[in-house]
Amino acid sequence: MDIQAGIQTAIFLAVLGALALIWSGAAAIRAGRKLMYFRLRQQRLTVGWRNIFGGLGLAALALILGRWGEPVAYTYFPPSLTPTLSPTPSLSPTITLTPSITLTSSITPTPAISNTPTITSTPFIPPVIEALFSSLVTPNPNAVFSPLAFSRAIDSAYQPIDPATVFSQPVDKIVATFSYDQMLNGVQWTALWLRDGELVYHETLPWNGDTGGYGFTEWQPERASEWRAGEYEVQIFAGLEWKVVGRFTVEGDPATETPTASPSPTLRPTLTRTPSKTPLPSPTPRPSPTPRPSRTLRPSDTPWPTATP
Repeated sequence: MDIQAGIQTAIFLAVLGALALIWSGAAAIRAGRKLMYFRLRQQRLTVGWRNIFGGLGLAALALILGRWGEPVAYTYFPPSLTPTLSPTPSLSPTITLTPSITLTSSITPTPAISNTPTITSTPFIPPVIEALFSSLVTPNPNAVFSPLAFSRAIDSAYQPIDPATVFSQPVDKIVATFSYDQMLNGVQWTALWLRDGELVYHETLPWNGDTGGYGFTEWQPERASEWRAGEYEVQIFAGLEWKVVGRFTVEGDPATETPTASPSPTLRPTLTRTPSKTPLPSPTPRPSPTPRPSRTLRPSDTPWPTATP
């Protein structure tokens, strides 16, 4: 039951209760006036007037609910949009042209080209990304997502600012917003970003939002040059089940990153060495004459002692 149905039910019950109380109060007053005993008559009249005032209070409550009930309720419980699922396009059969004149020939010509309708594959999660799953919560098969809206930025309520399907360079970031309902907390959800059928970005994590409301996925690469021109596609999954696909186009060449020139170091002047004087060769000393050995003197003859007389 939504808020509108709840308010209408409350108004109906309040009106019904008001009529019942007013009727019972009037009946009590009529019965009380017929009593002979003062105390019993006053009790019955008191009950009657109490019921009448209670009925008037319920009638006033019904008026208040009808006038201000829904606006006040929506301030505390914002409404969540229930997206309308767009029907899946079905392939139309190819019209076969029947020739008006049948040529009699022994050889039946075979057409060189046969018009076979192209079958678009159902989106799926690559095994390398499936290996990153960490949630064990089973997705709700009744969970629904609205069509994706693409923009360069969103406001605080997760609403796209100037949504479009074609973006011209320069492009820094693209945000895909959506509304959802009947999601379970902790379910693994995945967003795949593809350019011309090639995966360029992905995010997968357990769902940490409410069961209904608004959400978004965004891609802001480190280098704006990664936003090359082409057809982009965003796929949303709950568990392994594909929920919604959106497409947009980027036109023009990406902005060229201008490298910042770093200052070159200033060369310091080198010291030029002054050539020193080459010392002149010192004169080579001439060899001194080698002294010849001197003659050894022979010992002189020692005289024998003379005889003393």
